[in-house]
Amino acid sequence: MINFIIWIIVGALLGWLASIIMRTDAQQGALLNIVVGIIGAFLAGLLLTPLFGVGTINQNNFSIASLLVSLLGAVILLAIVNLFRRGSVR
Repeated sequence: MINFIIWIIVGALLGWLASIIMRTDAQQGALLNIVVGIIGAFLAGLLLTPLFGVGTINQNNFSIASLLVSLLGAVILLAIVNLFRRGSVR
């Protein structure tokens, strides 16, 4: 149960950081930050884990490397959303 709570908090933090990096913070609330952080970590698990050999927060790995890979996945997710929404990554 405590891992689930930590997973939600870390997902929210990563989603918030990714939204600041991609300048979409004013458009998102706390719930969307959680969703972006967790789905971004899932996306990183599919695309980036084989490249870097590091797990993500979805795999109960809370190291610095896994946090950075999960953050990168969240940034990639927001870039894809911006590409379809606005026609540019920004």
